[in-house]
Amino acid sequence: MGKKVKKESETPCKETLQFEPLPVEGKTPATIVLLLSCPEEDILVKACEAIHTFAEKGDENKVSLLGLGALEPLCQLITHNNKLIRRNAFMALGIMATNGDIKSALKKIMTFHQSLTNCHLKVLSSPDPDVKKNSLEILFNLVQDHQSRLALHELGGIPPLLELLKSDFPVIQHLALKTLQNVTTDTDTCNTFREEQGFEKLMDILSNMDFRDLHAEALQVVANCLSDSKSLQLIHKGGGLTRLMESVLTPNLPEIQSNAVKCIARVAQSSENRKLLHGQNVEKVLVELLSVADISVKTATCQAVSVMSFHLTNGIPAVVQLLNNESLELKEAATQALSILTHSNQLNAFAVYEAGGDEILVQQLYGSCHRTVANSAATLANMAGQEVIRCSILSHGAIQALVEPLQSTDTQVLINTTLCLTLLACDTEARAELQSAAGLHPLVSLLRSYHKEVLHQACLAINVCASDVNAAVEMCQFGALEMLQEINLSVNRRSRFSELAMISLLNFNLSVKYSLTKELSKQPVSEHRQIIVVNTSTEKNKKDDKQKNETQPESPTEKPWKMMDDVSLQLLVNEAKKSILPLSDEREQCAALARLVSEAMGGAVEMEKLHEFPWVLHLSELKFQLQSNVVPIGLISRGIYCHRALLFKCLADCIGMSCTLDRGEYSRAWNKVLLFNGNPSMNERSSQPCRYIVDLMHQPGSLLTANTPAAVQYQTI
Repeated sequence: MGKKVKKESETPCKETLQFEPLPVEGKTPATIVLLLSCPEEDILVKACEAIHTFAEKGDENKVSLLGLGALEPLCQLITHNNKLIRRNAFMALGIMATNGDIKSALKKIMTFHQSLTNCHLKVLSSPDPDVKKNSLEILFNLVQDHQSRLALHELGGIPPLLELLKSDFPVIQHLALKTLQNVTTDTDTCNTFREEQGFEKLMDILSNMDFRDLHAEALQVVANCLSDSKSLQLIHKGGGLTRLMESVLTPNLPEIQSNAVKCIARVAQSSENRKLLHGQNVEKVLVELLSVADISVKTATCQAVSVMSFHLTNGIPAVVQLLNNESLELKEAATQALSILTHSNQLNAFAVYEAGGDEILVQQLYGSCHRTVANSAATLANMAGQEVIRCSILSHGAIQALVEPLQSTDTQVLINTTLCLTLLACDTEARAELQSAAGLHPLVSLLRSYHKEVLHQACLAINVCASDVNAAVEMCQFGALEMLQEINLSVNRRSRFSELAMISLLNFNLSVKYSLTKELSKQPVSEHRQIIVVNTSTEKNKKDDKQKNETQPESPTEKPWKMMDDVSLQLLVNEAKKSILPLSDEREQCAALARLVSEAMGGAVEMEKLHEFPWVLHLSELKFQLQSNVVPIGLISRGIYCHRALLFKCLADCIGMSCTLDRGEYSRAWNKVLLFNGNPSMNERSSQPCRYIVDLMHQPGSLLTANTPAAVQYQTI
């Protein structure tokens, strides 16, 4: 009798025996995936082979197999007892793992131990070169992930990878080197690589011209492992440094040259290593490489120059010329090299200037690459310290070129651009040009930044620009004053830079303050924080207004503006001079002034009832009554911490009492005084004064010793 063929309902495995061979065209992918679970070995061999053939046709097919659930059974088949099944399963997984989605799915399906142990502990030692190749492909794709790289090292994967460098098959050698390139980015792996004589094995390859096709990849692995001095010493003793220099000088092989230069750059990270390189005449070689035709070699050389910035003044003209190249990557590397070469080095800065670098660098500020713009601005800032260079930079339109980068979203561009602007704007004409180029608005907008360094540099630039009266007024029109007030009330954002900007903006010139108040008074009432004006002057303003009216006729439609006299503040000043100044004891003066301020600002408020104190409503009513955002401090009869502290400081200054005005958050401010303990009339003063915070809010006149719980509570709650 003939062999019985089972019905379709019994199992699909026997039925598929009718199809020889098993082409993808003859069966749907879904059917082939089902066959991966068949117990018969000959079916599994053909199914894996069919999967491999189907996946080779493109990413769409690979993703289709992923959706059909092919990965999990394939992962199980790589440990099958049948050698041919293992081989074909590895081939299928290897080709599928080149797809990013499948690579991610593999990491989820296969644990690191499964994927890495099966690949390198078992399969990498297989005598079948196809199995080795396919397992290496899987491994290479897996170690793109950081955790997989760590797992490979922990599971002892370095020795078998090094062993594969001796393979008779170039494709296996290439895959082993590419895998080593990825895993040696980890420090511990580099240490193991060195302990397993990895450098010696790579030097054998680099010394063998028959393996020239492997040199570029071998040099990349060497570059990864050259960050520590032990590795360099190991290579240097074995003649490896000389071999690297030979690779650098290899003509017509740009990939080898560029990777060798990268090795040099890694070696030069430490000063001790740079001395060894200096003995190899590296500087001269690097300067020569800046003129080769290949872009990748010149880019790598610029990066090496950035590290080896000593004795390279002769190479600066060549680096400057690279700025004219169309390659964005090369421009970035060249500008980075120049920014490092000119940092704290006026000789190199002048060399860039002599090579015409300042004009080219200004043009780079219009570029699309953030890194190039940032590097160019940094280099110009390094050069602007010399007056002759600064004048040249300005003559090439640097101020106009800096306006656009001021609006960048890149943090480093903003930091370097504002630094450059600060150094250039010390020139009067430069400040005027910045204003006419509409550069003040984006500069002021940087005050909204919460990045510490961006904010610091913006404040420094505003400080310089504020020395011009027109610029100061315009910056205040853009909201600089309000933003700086808010910054200086914040514990986290305020700094000596923001305080300096505020002082310069207001106090550089009395006319600035006067013009500012005029502009703020003209603005319509807004929901923003009110501007508190402290104006103790009355007669002088009247005289100024009279003189102004005599020289400038009134407009028929607009009356001349004058600052509002603060009569209430004048009364408080007179009262302080009358009742407090005569007191002989400093403590009594301080307490009496605190009580005067408290009474003027609504009296004592219990801490538990502070939320009921209607100061916000009161200030809103004042703004509405005055129809102005500017409120004279003397009109405030319901004041909170910041208003009381400001008034206390004003009155203390008027009677010659020394105190500070410190700002906190959430409308907090306080005054500190320095007082001696003991009775001065009885000569009982202590030798060292003590610092106190004056309570103006809850128990007016009380002195809270600084840094005690009571003082901290007053400042923060």
